[in-house]
Amino acid sequence: MLADNVVHLDPAPAMFEAMLQGWRRQQSARYLRAATIGPRLALIQRFSRFTGLYPWEWAPADGEAFIDHLRGGDQGIRSSTARNYEVTISLFVEYLLDPRYDWMPLCEEHFGDFPQLIFHEGNSVAHKLEFEADPRRRPLTYDEVQALFDAADARPSRIRGSGRKGALGAARDAAVLKTVYAFGLRRGEASGLDLTDLRRNRKAPTFGNMGCLMVRYGKAPKGAPAKRRTVLLVPEMDWVLDTLGDWLGEHRPLFGPRNHPALWVTERTGRLSPRSINEAFVAARCAAGLDDSLDLHCLRPYITHLTEFGYPARFVQEQVGHSHAATTAIYMGVSNEYRNKLLETALRGRLGDDWEG
Repeated sequence: MLADNVVHLDPAPAMFEAMLQGWRRQQSARYLRAATIGPRLALIQRFSRFTGLYPWEWAPADGEAFIDHLRGGDQGIRSSTARNYEVTISLFVEYLLDPRYDWMPLCEEHFGDFPQLIFHEGNSVAHKLEFEADPRRRPLTYDEVQALFDAADARPSRIRGSGRKGALGAARDAAVLKTVYAFGLRRGEASGLDLTDLRRNRKAPTFGNMGCLMVRYGKAPKGAPAKRRTVLLVPEMDWVLDTLGDWLGEHRPLFGPRNHPALWVTERTGRLSPRSINEAFVAARCAAGLDDSLDLHCLRPYITHLTEFGYPARFVQEQVGHSHAATTAIYMGVSNEYRNKLLETALRGRLGDDWEG
């Protein structure tokens, strides 16, 4: 990565750039996405600018000063963000320390110094909790889901009445949000749906061609391809059949999609982006007067509601595409009424007729 037989006028920045490019190639070889690699490289450059030093000059005190600086002020970073930064910097330093890449002898030869570990168990954020997101983010209640959908349904007529454009897009947005909830989708999964992903479930012929949904762009581990799954439409969510029927039969043709394969299309005959789906949620949330801290992921009370409907935990886990039951449990927030019913069932089973509710 460093040119042979070339004397660099300023070898330090040339060495640093070679290190960054080498790390980029290493991550690319692992098939990590550009969206993962780019921010990592940017963070390393940011850390270098903050310290005014190069990697072979960094010390643990520099890492501590960096995190301390980011924690300051009213908009200080969260502990989960700090940990992510510490892990990224540590991954870069571990790459430099790996003897298979010869950075150690090169640094010692050119600069008389070499990299060292910056973060260790004594100065890094401990990972003690499985869930560290903003506590204000939570699954929507039944009433909040209904309020969100009512607000989304009202937007097309309100836009039309004001004489503004966008009523058709608002009708599409309402259908998207209902589909996201009814099938427990993420925004990227909803964006990636094609018409052919609506499938028949031969065990539920009454649902027609919408008995299941083939999700081909599910969230995947780093370096792995998109994870596929099939989501079955459950009877409690069969109201979404009317929503999808109206979209496919009445609204979607008005966009003039021609042969575009996407289920959700835009006014310019393109695929609806994840960002646009998020904006649809924000618009409906504001219209419904819900808390600003709630985001589209909060529309996954699907997990809670399937549990309260009585579906087994493994079925729920498969429906939402989680590899581990512990991940599904993070999004679980059953109501007090449901828990009281479980308690009542347990007490009746133990005490029989002697129990009084």
